[in-house]
Amino acid sequence: MKRPLLFLVACMIAQLSFAQSKDEKAVAAAVENMRKAMIDGERTALENLADSRLTYGHSSGLIEDKPTFVEHIASGGSDFVSIDLLDQTITVAGNTAIVRHVLHAATNDNGKPGKVALKILLVWLKEGGEWKLLARQAVKEPAK
Repeated sequence: MKRPLLFLVACMIAQLSFAQSKDEKAVAAAVENMRKAMIDGERTALENLADSRLTYGHSSGLIEDKPTFVEHIASGGSDFVSIDLLDQTITVAGNTAIVRHVLHAATNDNGKPGKVALKILLVWLKEGGEWKLLARQAVKEPAK
C-alpha cells in the first residue's frame, strides 16, 4: 500500500516541478501577443508591449529603439506574413525574464517575399504588473 502512494506523491511532485509559474505563463502570453502584433503590424499593441528603453537587435547588426522598431513593423517596412516560434524557454528571475526561441517566418518586406530563420534572445521586464520587452537580439540560425 505504501509503494503506490509514494509513487503517486512522486508523480505529483514531478508534475508540479514541470508546471510553469504564474510569471512564466504571463511572459509566454506576452511573447505570443508580440508575435501576433508583429504579424498584424498593430502599432498600439507593439507600443504597449515594448518598454520605452527597448533595444531591438537584428541579425544584420542593425539596432533599433522603440519608436523605430514600432514604425518599421507598423508601416510594413518589415512585414511578417507568418511567424512560428520553436524550442522556447523562459527563465524568470525576479522582475526580469529571459526568453530564447527559434523564429521561422515568412516575410514580405517592402513587397519582396522572403523567409527568415533566426535564434532570438528576449529580455522582458515586469513593471506595474505588466511584462514589457526591454531587449531583443537575433542571430541567423545556422543552415542544417
